[in-house]
Amino acid sequence: MSVPGNRWDLLAPHTGPPPSVGVVVCHYRQPAQLARTVAALQAQTRPPVSVVVADDGSPEPPDPAAPAGPVPVRVVTQDDRGFRAAAARNRGAAQVEGDVLVFLDADTVPGPGFVAALTARIAAWPDVLAVGRRRHADLSGAAPGDDPAAAPQLPDPAWLADGYRRTRDLLDASGTDWQLVISAVLALHRSLFDDLGGFDERYVGYGGEDWDLAYRAWNNGALLVHEPAAVAWHDGPDWGGRPEAHDAVGGGKDGERIRIAALVPDPGVRGAPLPGAVPDVLASVDADTHGWELVEIVDAVLNQTHRDVRVRLPGGDPRLDELYRGVADTGPWSRDRLRRARARLHVHAPLPPDALARAMALLTGHDLGRVEIAGADGRTLAALVSTRAAGRARRGRVDDAVAQHREGVATLLAGMP
Repeated sequence: MSVPGNRWDLLAPHTGPPPSVGVVVCHYRQPAQLARTVAALQAQTRPPVSVVVADDGSPEPPDPAAPAGPVPVRVVTQDDRGFRAAAARNRGAAQVEGDVLVFLDADTVPGPGFVAALTARIAAWPDVLAVGRRRHADLSGAAPGDDPAAAPQLPDPAWLADGYRRTRDLLDASGTDWQLVISAVLALHRSLFDDLGGFDERYVGYGGEDWDLAYRAWNNGALLVHEPAAVAWHDGPDWGGRPEAHDAVGGGKDGERIRIAALVPDPGVRGAPLPGAVPDVLASVDADTHGWELVEIVDAVLNQTHRDVRVRLPGGDPRLDELYRGVADTGPWSRDRLRRARARLHVHAPLPPDALARAMALLTGHDLGRVEIAGADGRTLAALVSTRAAGRARRGRVDDAVAQHREGVATLLAGMP
């Protein structure tokens, strides 16, 4: 079965036994809030097989036995070296049992049907990244086991509600709607989590690691799904609306934006093409191309109007290494680059300066798997392959890297309007 675009509505209901579910609860110095969340997990209509509290260096690690219940709960902890939720969640995921991973924050109490609702579509299609509905309430007066829906309610984040309404619960998601995914109420299959490399531990300080994971999921062909029936109650208002959300160097929303711009090459979050370690397009040249012919091809790539591109040379010529030192690579692409770049460009001949920009607009605008760039004589100059297509092919969701996204192959005539 191949699912075009983000059409999670085409998934058939799961039949047979559901996969096992493990829950990772991220925690730091919140014993009372954690007790409410653990009690709610013990009372789920579909109980998880395991709960791991991923403690981010609390001075006194929490007691895993409080409150007690039928679901085994254990604590894993790490040194307190600042806000490292990404590392804590990865540590918890490595220790928790279950084929499906659910991530919660310690201050977010799930309703009784949360786990069942959040994981239903993942059971039908392991390439789903599901996000639940985070609501807000003042839970300070609630005891473990109390119904969080009965506590005084607070406003829900308008930006999330508006985004889910606009995208019909992410059914109509586009290339920037991964920003509607939050890790406080998140679930995905362990196989997808491992394929993506988990949370990126370069995110230190509040925020960004959830959007980063969601970007890589989208960019590698996963389906993003909002499950409004999977309700969990956050204790207190939305963090992004608080005054300290825009604090100074090293944290807050400003720090979050800077980290994301460095690691997510989507032009929607970058104000300019960056010469950094994470390019938008990875370009490689035929291995049998040498000498001045190779120079002409590489120069044509570097002169593209779509400038967020990195070139890999065939290697073996020290003169070219000297010529392109600092602006081209000779070694293989890293896994990190392959998961993050939106496309790979395979170049056979020099390209007109606007060819890559036009091909990227066609590839991403129509959610294609591959765009062939041809010259006026019909000769193929280059091929641009979507990372979304390659991701689905890598995980066996389609027959090959281009047979997806609306049967996605198109030809662009370079130099033609």
